[in-house]
Amino acid sequence: MKADWDQLGDEFAGSSSVLIGDADCTDSAQSLCEKFSISGYPTLKYFKDGDMEGQDYQGGRDYDSLRQFVDDELAAKCDVNDPIECTDKEKGYIEKMKTKSADERKAQHERLTKMQGSSMKAELKQWLNQRINILKGIDQEL
Repeated sequence: MKADWDQLGDEFAGSSSVLIGDADCTDSAQSLCEKFSISGYPTLKYFKDGDMEGQDYQGGRDYDSLRQFVDDELAAKCDVNDPIECTDKEKGYIEKMKTKSADERKAQHERLTKMQGSSMKAELKQWLNQRINILKGIDQEL
């Protein structure tokens, strides 16, 4: 499984919406593992839409299963460089943010990031995360 996990991490290394990482609970990451109640190896957790607690991943442990889960559940669908899969709302936000200065986009990103831990309806949290991913994409593009 380690090879599949590393391959997945390599493929998403440049992603603005997905971070694949690992922690060695027997070494320097013990406090992190305790915080998230990790007691066995391998334990896979995912964090979605500002969730700070994390959810246990229950799917297959092979590369294809892991990749499918990330594509379906975690990866942002809207690509600033190729907005064909973006909604009209996302396209409008992309165009609006492209006219802003880097400092204005940074301020917007900071404001939205602070809101991630707030309680809100699922559709608002989704839109919040979509905007954050768009801002990350614009800054990578420029």
